[in-house]
Amino acid sequence: MICKPVAILTAASLAVLGVLAVQVAGSAPAGALANGLALSPPMGFNDWNAFGCNVDEGLIEQTADAMVANGMKAAGYQYVNIDDCWALPERDASGNLVPDPAKFPHGIEAVADYVHHDGLKLGIYNDSGVHTCSKSHGFPGSLGFEYQDAVQFARWGVDYLKDDDCNQPADQQNIPATIQRYETQRDALARAGQLTGHQIVFSICEKTDFGVPNSAWPEVGNLWRSTGDIHDTFASMVSNFHKNVLLAELAKPGAWNDPDMLEIGNGGQSEAEYRSEFSLWSEMAAPLIAGTDLRTVSPATLATYTNTEVIAVDQDPLGKQATIISSDNGHWALTKPLANGDVAVALFNETSTPATISTTATAAGLRKANAYTVRDLWAHTTTESAGNLGAVVAPHATVMYRVSAGADPDTVAPHTTLGMTGLDAAQPGQPTTVTATFTNDGRVPAENVHFTLDAPSDWTVRATSRPALSTVRADQPVTVTWQVIEPQPDAPFPSWTWTARADYVWGPVSRPASDTAAQTVTSPARVQPPYHTFASTTASFGQGGSRLGIRAAGADVYGATNQYGAIYLPNAEQDGTTATIELTSQAATSGAAEAGLMVRNDITGSGVSPGFVVVAATPDNGYALQWDADGDGRLDRSTTADTTTYPSWLRLTRTGSTFTGAYSTDGTTWTQIGSADVPSTAAGQDVGVFASAHSTSTGETDFNHLTVGPPSGLIDTPKTAVTIPGQAHTVAATFWNHGNGSVGNASVQLTAPSGWTVTPSGPTSIGTVAAGGRADANWRLTAPAAAAAGGYPLTITATYDDGGQIAHSQASVTAVVPSTDLSAAYNNVGITDDDNTGVGNIDGAGSSLSAQALQAVGATPGGPISHNSMQFAWPDAQRGQPDNVVAHGQSFALSGTGSELGFLVTATYGPASGAGIISYSDGTTEQFTLTAPDWYANPPSGSDVAITMSYRNRPGNTQQVHDIHVFLVKVPLQAGKTPTRVTLPDISATATSGNPALHVFGIAVGG
Repeated sequence: MICKPVAILTAASLAVLGVLAVQVAGSAPAGALANGLALSPPMGFNDWNAFGCNVDEGLIEQTADAMVANGMKAAGYQYVNIDDCWALPERDASGNLVPDPAKFPHGIEAVADYVHHDGLKLGIYNDSGVHTCSKSHGFPGSLGFEYQDAVQFARWGVDYLKDDDCNQPADQQNIPATIQRYETQRDALARAGQLTGHQIVFSICEKTDFGVPNSAWPEVGNLWRSTGDIHDTFASMVSNFHKNVLLAELAKPGAWNDPDMLEIGNGGQSEAEYRSEFSLWSEMAAPLIAGTDLRTVSPATLATYTNTEVIAVDQDPLGKQATIISSDNGHWALTKPLANGDVAVALFNETSTPATISTTATAAGLRKANAYTVRDLWAHTTTESAGNLGAVVAPHATVMYRVSAGADPDTVAPHTTLGMTGLDAAQPGQPTTVTATFTNDGRVPAENVHFTLDAPSDWTVRATSRPALSTVRADQPVTVTWQVIEPQPDAPFPSWTWTARADYVWGPVSRPASDTAAQTVTSPARVQPPYHTFASTTASFGQGGSRLGIRAAGADVYGATNQYGAIYLPNAEQDGTTATIELTSQAATSGAAEAGLMVRNDITGSGVSPGFVVVAATPDNGYALQWDADGDGRLDRSTTADTTTYPSWLRLTRTGSTFTGAYSTDGTTWTQIGSADVPSTAAGQDVGVFASAHSTSTGETDFNHLTVGPPSGLIDTPKTAVTIPGQAHTVAATFWNHGNGSVGNASVQLTAPSGWTVTPSGPTSIGTVAAGGRADANWRLTAPAAAAAGGYPLTITATYDDGGQIAHSQASVTAVVPSTDLSAAYNNVGITDDDNTGVGNIDGAGSSLSAQALQAVGATPGGPISHNSMQFAWPDAQRGQPDNVVAHGQSFALSGTGSELGFLVTATYGPASGAGIISYSDGTTEQFTLTAPDWYANPPSGSDVAITMSYRNRPGNTQQVHDIHVFLVKVPLQAGKTPTRVTLPDISATATSGNPALHVFGIAVGG
């Protein structure tokens, strides 16, 4: 099981333990681990990543059979490991663990016998606390039962124990007690081995929950979790890699850093990303524990798991973990010494663009030689190099070499690289230069070199340099160029594959050789106005004519979870409007994934905006109409119908505050799903298409022919307008005709509160607007000199002739009078003393930052926070008083000069993201995106952690040991301009449990 966050237990909770079972009897503690096991990193399978609690003897036995049949056993995989949820919730009268008879009707010993008969070994899971980590069941832990459980496991024939660290009593939540718990279990396993003659590999799953350094474990366990939990995303894998790669000095035969199980094959990453995971884990001498369903594994996934050349690096008997040669800008070079004197070199491209990454044989640790043999462990080819070890590495990919000193340049082809750049800059209809760079790293020259570019048929390509060269010698890179023109996109996510090729001959008998560089370019086609886009999860968007596409992750859109990507028309939904869409395809990232039509007062108000209703299709659960019945910004009612087919057509009709949803399988005959009353509906709402994967994986959904109307018009305007009392400021709006015919006699008018001045004050004529056309309008708005800081409602109304009928479209704008100081807008108590935690509530669930933990890392009230060229003052607020701003569209005056605007922020239930506005002294504005990572999760790749605390406060004056983070987020400022104000994103009015909130502790200009 993936290790879970620890539960907080007070001393009173010890009552559930009763009298602790009689502890290990007999000889003195065994001391340092010396069981002679795991002399190479363990290889095997664990069920948790793919199955969670759904484990039984059938799964384990079938997996063992599959590992024999598919070649994994022959490749070196040994262990078939049972994770959490295998036992009954209670021990028997003798204190023994009891396998769940519904899952393991023949018991664990019978399963061990079955696995052993296949020539494999069985692993099992337990926890060093009161209960295991499973939130829904809480099976018995081993605290106080270590020896009894160890003997039971040994007598069953268990070969491997994974020991988690959840649900600890309060007196166990510290470093000494945690080390002692695992030493007790180590000694118990040793004594059980003496008693039964059966030794067990000891896998520690503590992952620094209680602050224990990884250096404590090499003499305690055969392997130990060195990172947080892994998830099936590239970002999660890279985060674990970043932590584990720094621990090379701890690894040795019988003692291994464990960055968690492999996610390869679970669908959340690309094949290149999975190969990177396997390469990096092998380079780091990490356990190779497969976490996917090996009974149905794809050929590509199996090929990754059974690459014996890469496995040999992981299993090398020298037992060294790779060290870092270089890691500049996400371009990694690692080296791992091997027992026969070779080195394994990994070149990892963490970035999203192709990169040439190189090192040298001597930097990798080899002696100086005239030539080196370079074995590519994924391409399975051998070349020779004069010393340079380079490759053009695709985004998120890894190239892995086994390098040895010595090579015969007359019999082995030279090591060459061919890279291609320029395609990422291509724009439809615009000429772009593509450059291919060829490098010869070998001892002998490449001769008669001829270059070609294999381009997609609908692109225009013209060579702009000579395509042939007579000789390319070592260390003399050459380039060739072409001019290319991208066609206009006809799909949301057009994809093209390009291949550059260099053909040449080498050596005394002119042997032929070649090098290629392939690049697949998938660039979302730009979404055109009047459409807007928004994402509260990982998402990208594209438009090709009438076709719209969304690639989005997202846990769900229902209830407290509100994660989606959307393409929408602002303020286009009104009383009497009908929206229709063709859903052409939907990725089955989950049977409960949702995609369809969304209406909301503000689609960018994820988790908070009311007037919320969707009509959606799901891969397995049919069609659904879902709505917000109580106005809290959450979908809380649902009605479903039938089975989804593709393509499907969806329709949503508004009558007053009632919405009716329907679907069609042919675009003509409609079936009603249901109707819903949504009393929080605004006069004008956003409407568009959305997608949510119900998964951490990203899936693509494609739509066609979104129609919205009547009416045919919409008003597109910023939702906030910052104004200084007594000074005139411009409010701008665009009227769009998104219908099929012209609208005439159009006028627009801005209405402001009493006492405010609007110029012009009455309707402004904008005449006739053609289908697909636009007309711009603006007003000068002045707030009264005595206007207090805060938000004031404005309304923009358009009146026009729409097919012979007088129609109206509306948009709401909030005029914001800014505060002069961040502290004047504090609206949340996020920091508390350890002995008075009840006054804080940073997350809506009673948690808070600890003033004492902050002080320990130098963050004191009013004190300076200096980080990465930015200077802040930490909030100077009394405990129990508001000390941070929950971002809800507030505006603040800025002072100072610099090239960047810095925010000291964190997010609860994050990440939290939204659009803000920077205003400059010359009257111009620019929109920016502010994204804060979650305070409790592992910092994502690329984030900038400004403050890390070792624990957080919880209700009841308790503390939970876990890294807590505050981040620095920088936004570049326009060169040569002076910023005067910033308006925060409107994300959440308050911190609410389950909903993202962005907390601001400081704002500064610097850089």
